Amino acid sequence: MTYLPYGKAAGGPWSVEITPELAGWTYSGLRVVELGDGPVSFATGGEEMIVLPLAGSCTVRCAPSGSPEAVWRLDGRESVFDGPTDFAYLPIGSEVTLEGRGRIALPSARATRALEPRYVPAAEVPVELRGAGQASRQVNNFCAPGVFACDKLVAVEVLTPGGNWSSYPPHKHDTPGAEEAVLEEVYYFEVAGDGQGYQRVYSSERGRVDTLAEVSSGDVVLVPYGYHGPSMAAPGYDLYYLNVLAGPAEERSMAFCDDPRHAWIRATWQDQAIDPRLPFGGGR
Repeated sequence: MTYLPYGKAAGGPWSVEITPELAGWTYSGLRVVELGDGPVSFATGGEEMIVLPLAGSCTVRCAPSGSPEAVWRLDGRESVFDGPTDFAYLPIGSEVTLEGRGRIALPSARATRALEPRYVPAAEVPVELRGAGQASRQVNNFCAPGVFACDKLVAVEVLTPGGNWSSYPPHKHDTPGAEEAVLEEVYYFEVAGDGQGYQRVYSSERGRVDTLAEVSSGDVVLVPYGYHGPSMAAPGYDLYYLNVLAGPAEERSMAFCDDPRHAWIRATWQDQAIDPRLPFGGGR
């Protein structure tokens, strides 16, 4: 099971609830909640989480075990295509309440270290323009290694203008080594204008997988192993996805290995300009 259409992974207050148990792996998770009918309370348990507004805003109350309660107001954004958002980090062993209006994502990872709860304003989120030509895309590196400290969790947002490909060349994170990290990866999608996109996942030496999914807003694709990409934005419909990654290594990394058949494509970007439609939301 790698493709989960919207509603397939709903549970309790969550419109999306991806746990390690549901995914059949060990670390990575994601929840999405639609706020507006009152507060939503939960415990992080053994997971570290980030509160990431996709659309709308909220107040976050976080009471870590043995520490005073932290309270933040997340201003959020109108949509994922309006630039990065402010966010909050929730440690393991915390009691949490969210209240506000909008769609809120909580990327998560099973963790063992209890770090401090934290708030980060949108202005401090690094924005990277990656690729060139029709492989141009934007990466909001809000929880990338070297940018924001977590125990296991890695998460980034990727935005692809309509007609472009991202997560390209296809690559994998499934073999331990000096230049590749083992990671379980969640793709959560939103598409502008009620459109659709496409996501490819296929076999590597680690195991067999064969997915080509038509995705729309709220859909999820799970990548336990194998090459993944391209993520294809249909012409006229900008594509967003939230990547959530975690794995067994003590040091967080997003190291990957390109499919050797397609790695040559990176060299072609040197003579191409970045798509002028980027960055989304005015950039930085």
